[in-house]
Amino acid sequence: MVDNRLTAEQAAALRAEIEELEGPRRTEVVAAIKKAREFGDLSENFEYHAAKNEQGLLEARIRTLRARLDLAEIVEHESVDEVGIGSVVDVEDESGTIIKVEVSGVGGPGTVSPTSPLGSALLGRKIGESVTVQAPRGSWQATVRDIS
Repeated sequence: MVDNRLTAEQAAALRAEIEELEGPRRTEVVAAIKKAREFGDLSENFEYHAAKNEQGLLEARIRTLRARLDLAEIVEHESVDEVGIGSVVDVEDESGTIIKVEVSGVGGPGTVSPTSPLGSALLGRKIGESVTVQAPRGSWQATVRDIS
């Protein structure tokens, strides 16, 4: 299940990634294919096949990002009183370890999806609230320590 809610900043980050992929990145891949063709017989040309594979992955990523933007619902989460899409949350686990995560449908380092066990448990919670996170490897307790 994909959550199509994005903040304006998250949507802008996806647009910037698309620009990078369709501009300089696509140019690099096309140049690599052209150079690999110069090596001769394409049936046994590893460089050519690797470059074509990279091109396929690049184009698939562009299609995925464009589809995400086409289906996106832009949300404004102005409240720092409760966790929502785009919130950066400090969560304390049972051992006292603080984890800082951003609730984001875009993904990336330091983010959790709103449909993930942690993300769905955090949505709508306030500072000081404890939640039970139903993860595949078992449930655990988390407490919201800060929201920004």
